[in-house]
Amino acid sequence: MRLSGGVLTAVPIGWRSVDEPPVTLPRDPAREAARRELSKGMYHENDPSWYERAMDAFWDWIDKLFGTASAATPGGAVGLVVIVLAILALVGALWWRLGTPHRTPVSSARLFDDRPRSAAEHRAAAEAQAAQGHWNQAVQERMRAVVRSLEERALLDVRPGRTADEAASEAGRLLPAHADRLRTAARDFDDVTYGGRAAAEGTYRHLAVLDDDLERAKPALAGSSADSTTSTAHHGRQGAAE
Repeated sequence: MRLSGGVLTAVPIGWRSVDEPPVTLPRDPAREAARRELSKGMYHENDPSWYERAMDAFWDWIDKLFGTASAATPGGAVGLVVIVLAILALVGALWWRLGTPHRTPVSSARLFDDRPRSAAEHRAAAEAQAAQGHWNQAVQERMRAVVRSLEERALLDVRPGRTADEAASEAGRLLPAHADRLRTAARDFDDVTYGGRAAAEGTYRHLAVLDDDLERAKPALAGSSADSTTSTAHHGRQGAAE
C-alpha cells in the first residue's frame, strides 16, 4: 500500500509462498528437442567422411609413434631419419644382390595335366606362346613336348605322375650325350613353373634346339657299349702279343 493524495491506495505486489517450489524448465524435453534438431542433415553436410576420419586417426598414430621413437633415438628426429635411410639402403642392397624373392619348391610337381596331348600339340602350343612373347608358357609347353616325344618313341615309359627332373634323369641315361642339357631344361622348367622365375627368349630357344636334337638322337644301348669295350680290350691284347 502507498499514500497518494491522502488516500491509501492498494497496489498489487507479486509474491510467492515460501513453501511453493521455484519454477524450472524441464531439461529432458529440451535436450531431446535439441538432439532432434542437430541430427538433421543440413547440420552435417560438411562433416568429414569415415575415410577422412580413419586417415586422420592413422596419421595421428604415426605422429605419436614418430614422436616416441624420436625421443628414444639418439639425435632425435634427425637420428631416426638416418636409421630409417640406413635400413632402406640395406634392404635395397639385399634385393639387388639376391634378386626377386621366390618360393623354392619342396619337390617338383607333375609335368602334365590330366588331359594328355601329343608332342606335336605341345610344340604347337609352345610356338604360339613364343610368338606372343610368353616365354614362361613357351618353356613349359616345349619341355612337355620333349618328354612326350621320348614317350612316343618308347624311350620313356608313359607315366602321368612323372616330374621334369625324373624325366631328365631317365632320358639322360639313355641319351648320355644330352644328359647335361636335359638336366638344365628340367631346372628351367621348375624355375618358371614353381620357383617364380621369369624365362627369357634364349631359354626357350635353347630348349627348342634340344628338342630338335633329341628327335634325331639314338639311344646308347648297354649291350653295344659293353661289346665296344670288350672289342677294344681284345684288340689291345692282340696288339701287345704281336
